[in-house]
Amino acid sequence: MESRTEPWAAHMTEGKPPFTVRTLDESGVAITGGTSGVGLASARQFVAAGVRRIVLLGRNEERGRAACEMLRTGSPDAHVEFVAVDANDAAQATAAIARAGELIGSIDVLVNSTTHSAVPMLLHEMPIEEMEVIVTQQALAPLHMTRAVLPAMRAQRGGAIINIASDAGKIATPGETVIGAAMAGIVMFTRAAAMEAKRDGIRINVLTPSLITGTPTGDRALKEGFSAKLFTKAASVAHLGVTQPDDVAGLVVFLASPAAARLTGQAISVNGGISAA
Repeated sequence: MESRTEPWAAHMTEGKPPFTVRTLDESGVAITGGTSGVGLASARQFVAAGVRRIVLLGRNEERGRAACEMLRTGSPDAHVEFVAVDANDAAQATAAIARAGELIGSIDVLVNSTTHSAVPMLLHEMPIEEMEVIVTQQALAPLHMTRAVLPAMRAQRGGAIINIASDAGKIATPGETVIGAAMAGIVMFTRAAAMEAKRDGIRINVLTPSLITGTPTGDRALKEGFSAKLFTKAASVAHLGVTQPDDVAGLVVFLASPAAARLTGQAISVNGGISAA
């Protein structure tokens, strides 16, 4: 299937080529944090939706190889690669995006699904030296990866970027003061970047789930202490069901598809009814 070119707002492009929106089966997809949790669930759903060029990016090579093998087993015709990267490092992020583009030809979709090991903690109980670590380790990766991929997406006049943050960035919650600061940074970064990138046909959105079960982060959050109390209470009001990785992944795939071609700069909650924000 050929790429669909959109004559969107042709009067604003001043002679530039029209924007390009590729269907999923012709798109190259890169997923930061693609070896577990929401990232891996998204990879599975992308392959099921017809994506045949995909790169998983993460820190752990053993887990990366295992994830690639699992995807190839389910879809033998898919070209699946792994690139090791610490996306909190600007140089590594830039190199990883370049390598991913070499491996699959183009990056038409970038998903940033990275997390930090921090769990909710009341501010007065948090060691002050941990604050910088939480903010930078949570927020920097999607910022770096988005910046790194923009030149290529601008050159091809199109692309979709989906960041994963959390409702802590939109709803003031005790115990999530520092985590919320980092998540709010991702949300505002996404919205502002979307307003810049729309001129080149690039769509950037952010998903903000609350508790996600069946992930390492969710397991840590429910393990003990204040965090367990907070999220146990949250789960009790998720009357539509506590969010699973596949719930978020389904929306990731939608946002990457031509069906979302007019949607950018949005922060969408996926939380089973825990809150409306």
